[in-house]
Amino acid sequence: MLILATTTPGEPEIFGSLQGEGPSIGRPCAFVRLSRCNLACTWCDTAYTWRFEGDNRPHRDDRAFTRTANQIALSEEDVAARIMALGQDRLVVTGGEPLLQGAALARMLALLEGVSVEIETNGTVAPHPALDPLISQYNVSIKLKHSGNPIELSQIPERMVGWAGKPQAWFKFVIATPDDLSEVLDLQARYALPKARIMVMPEGTTSAAIRERTGWLAPLALDHGLRFTDRLHIHLYGDTRGT
Repeated sequence: MLILATTTPGEPEIFGSLQGEGPSIGRPCAFVRLSRCNLACTWCDTAYTWRFEGDNRPHRDDRAFTRTANQIALSEEDVAARIMALGQDRLVVTGGEPLLQGAALARMLALLEGVSVEIETNGTVAPHPALDPLISQYNVSIKLKHSGNPIELSQIPERMVGWAGKPQAWFKFVIATPDDLSEVLDLQARYALPKARIMVMPEGTTSAAIRERTGWLAPLALDHGLRFTDRLHIHLYGDTRGT
C-alpha cells in the first residue's frame, strides 16, 4: 500500500500538469503526491501532508489538518493504473517525503510502462535499493537553516555525500533572503556538490512574493554561476492542490 495526500477527502492527489520547478520546468507530467514527512519546514506549502492534529512542529500558518480527510491508502496497482490513465510519459513523485515509502513506491513504479520518473526529496533518506534503478532524476531539495529544521536532521553528511556522487541528482535550494546564498555555497564546497546541477529557487506561495525575490535572486544566481528556477505552477494556478 501507498499512503497518498488528497485533493479533497477520499480523492488521491494524482493529476496531470506542467512541472513547475527544477530542470524539467514546463514539461507535461503526471504527478503523485505522497503523504508523511520526516522534516517540518516552517514555510512548507504542503503542510497537509504531515502537520496533522496533534503534531506541534512549528509552521508559520499554525494550522493542523485532519488526517482522515488529507490522507488515503491505495494499493500499488491502483496508483499505477491511475497514473497510466493520465497518458503522460513522465511522472513526478512528490510529497511529503516520498523516500519514506521507498519499498512500496518501487513496487508501484515497476508496474508502469514507458514512463520516466523523477522524485522530489529533501535528501535525508537514502533511496531503497529496489527503487534506485527505476529513477531517472532526483530533485534533492536540501533544507537550509531558515527552514526551521535542526541541521543535524536536515543536512546529514552521509546523505549529502551520497547524493553528490549520484549522477541523476539535481540540487534545489529554496532561497528566502540574499544571505541564504552563502549557506548554499558553503554546502557546495563542503560536499563537492556539482555546481552545474545546483538550482536556486525563490521561496513564496504567491506570484508577487516570487517576483519580488526573483528581482534580487536572479542576479545573484548569475554572479555565482548557479542555475535559477522559477515556481511556474504558482504563477499559473496559485497555491492550490492538484496542480
